[in-house]
Amino acid sequence: MEPMRNPSSARGAVRSTISDLAGFPDERLVDETLAGDRDAFGALVLRHQRGLVNYIFRLVGSRDAATDLSQEVFLKVFVSLDSFDPRYRFTTWLYRIASNRAIDHLRRRQPRALSLSQPASSDEAPAAPVIAGTDPSPDDVLRGRELGSRIQKAIAALPTSYRQLILLRHSQSCRYDEIARITGLPLGTVKNRIFRAREILRARLVDVLGPEAPR
Repeated sequence: MEPMRNPSSARGAVRSTISDLAGFPDERLVDETLAGDRDAFGALVLRHQRGLVNYIFRLVGSRDAATDLSQEVFLKVFVSLDSFDPRYRFTTWLYRIASNRAIDHLRRRQPRALSLSQPASSDEAPAAPVIAGTDPSPDDVLRGRELGSRIQKAIAALPTSYRQLILLRHSQSCRYDEIARITGLPLGTVKNRIFRAREILRARLVDVLGPEAPR
């Protein structure tokens, strides 16, 4: 099924290049795609492909698989575009489809479900640690890179359900309500699991963050 324009709704000007559409918001590009402008969907893919591949890669652990899965996700998005609800951000819908596809891929590779401990009782997730500084020295830059590498490895070692939420929150900058919509989890569960995931990361990185790291 291909999204098509109702001829009676056609606009006067015909856009022929993706660059003409680069400044349009996602939701406008969706409208243009549904109206029959293939370049509008190309602009959506160009805008979100890198972030989507990186997100899926950090979930499934394989760059090749992430590239293949991202193509499947964009195909699913294209054929289902008329079901997009414009009351929500396009990225919320996109990452929900991507998350479901990535989780399905992981389940096929690892049929046995992961057992997760109950999250902490607090319903409010704390703010992420913020490291401030200006004009870093070369040593500071090196330490920052090493810390970044440690953090990425610690995130990769999280259970899939926790890793997904941390990536959506801190890599994709999704709000808690958007994460709930992407994952289909209750808002309180999202907050609790992110809180728990941060506690796990803090425990694994205590040697570099220190015992007094912000919560």
